[in-house]
Amino acid sequence: MYDALIIGGGAAGMSCALVLGSAKSKPFAEDKRIAIVMHQRSSHLQNALFNNVLGLTPGTLGADILESGKTQLDTMYPHVEQIDNEKVSAVDKSEDGFTVTTNKGVYKSKIVVIAVGYTNLLTIKGLESYVEPHPRAVIEKERIWLKNENHLVANGLYVAGTLAGWRSQFAIASGSGAQVATDILTLWNDGKHTKVHDKV
Repeated sequence: MYDALIIGGGAAGMSCALVLGSAKSKPFAEDKRIAIVMHQRSSHLQNALFNNVLGLTPGTLGADILESGKTQLDTMYPHVEQIDNEKVSAVDKSEDGFTVTTNKGVYKSKIVVIAVGYTNLLTIKGLESYVEPHPRAVIEKERIWLKNENHLVANGLYVAGTLAGWRSQFAIASGSGAQVATDILTLWNDGKHTKVHDKV
């Protein structure tokens, strides 16, 4: 049983995992089991080139960020389990949280974060009732979002990034993932507003 399971290894998903992972030293998070299903094949980062993102060297490739992000997560926060080479097919509400089914296994988690892209090719069963046309995308592209309020779709079910209704910008998707992580940390910290910063 995980305390938080993130689905999607793009900008929003990895950002969420990094922030959750960085809270390991906090008493309210030290025993939490966190995992991320690192499916990256359909991430928009695969063909992205960044010249306009603060802190990234102009010319940075999204494909490189996908690889370096996995390494960063593994190096800095090895307690966050990376589930590679699996694709989620269903997310079902269960008595004590959610059951997440992939092409290779079944996982249980108290909290699930959906951080996959916003194309209408979404095939994860159990989410259909939340799918609506994307409010901030060109209609012709038939983008979707999971209807949510401040990233919360239903009790224990969060959405981050473009699928949360945000525009497809790297900084926005990353920020959305970090927002969801701090919301989860706040929940774990008995409702006390929580953020995690490393300091020199």
